[in-house]
Amino acid sequence: MHIGVPREIKPLEGRVGLVPDACSELVAAGHAVFVETGAGVPSGYPDDQYRTAGVTVCDSAQQLYESATLIVKVKEPVEGDLRFLRREHILFSYLHLAAAPVLMRQLQDIGLTAIGFETVQDDSGHLPLLAPMSDIAGRLAIQLGTGLLHAPQGGKGLLLGGAPGAERGQVVVIGAGTAGTAAVCVAAALGARVTVFDRKRERLEAMREVGNNVTALYAWPDGIEAAVLEADLVVGAVLIPGARAPHVVTADQVSRMSAGSVIVDISVDQGGCIETTRPTDYTHPTYRVDEVLHLAVTNLPGGVPRTASQALSAALSPFLLPLANGALDENGVLRRGINVRGGEICHPALLSSLEEK
Repeated sequence: MHIGVPREIKPLEGRVGLVPDACSELVAAGHAVFVETGAGVPSGYPDDQYRTAGVTVCDSAQQLYESATLIVKVKEPVEGDLRFLRREHILFSYLHLAAAPVLMRQLQDIGLTAIGFETVQDDSGHLPLLAPMSDIAGRLAIQLGTGLLHAPQGGKGLLLGGAPGAERGQVVVIGAGTAGTAAVCVAAALGARVTVFDRKRERLEAMREVGNNVTALYAWPDGIEAAVLEADLVVGAVLIPGARAPHVVTADQVSRMSAGSVIVDISVDQGGCIETTRPTDYTHPTYRVDEVLHLAVTNLPGGVPRTASQALSAALSPFLLPLANGALDENGVLRRGINVRGGEICHPALLSSLEEK
């Protein structure tokens, strides 16, 4: 199969769909790989490294899309990508269509097959292609949120881990999946007081093991509200695979948080789990609502493109060969990730989201 890796054109998105080592593996298996010139540069991979791996470097996006059948990219296609997509393409990328109904209709109109990384699901319910980016996003949520608490950034002037003679900051994490777990671990390591909410007992048990400064609670709405009102930093990490995230923190609750507090909503790709969330990018990552600073960047791992590209390629590798070999319908894990095919919506969560509207 001819596999294409275009350059990402979302603002300040530096990740690349496949690093050279991943391309080399595909070439060795007999597939032709095409990469748009400059696609890997923001991640530290110049064109010559791709050429050494046996890749054909294309001078333009148009040439890339015309040369390839399987398109492997990181973020969902935007206007500059959509004009080149054709019915015969298989698009393999993060899509998050539940929060993007216009894009969903555009992909239906094109008639291609679109597989969302975030909906590829194994028999145990694990999301192997979402997990590495969720892990990175959870870590970044605390790293960036900690900086936003500094007074020059508009925060309340708090050192999250405190200091001798000074109180520790309070972090609330809603959701103890991969992203939430990563956020809890980083916040706890910094010495903050951490409260994490989830509905699964095994996750709450795992969170208690992180440290004595972590309290793990069942996600009762009243408990979440009480914790959010006392929080210095709130991290939203709620995920329902393929579906729009439910609002678990209301605008009224945000309005009652203390001035200079920070919210980081990792769930923004799926619409956000906090009512005041609206999508941003790295050009203008933050905004204020009722004196509370919000960070809602839709491509949070794009801020560390080298790390993120390496982690993503490692996760993609086991799935690329069967997909490139034409085994999509025989591979149940990949098949679950199909969002749109031949003009039809295929994923149950997407269909449910449409019915709810």
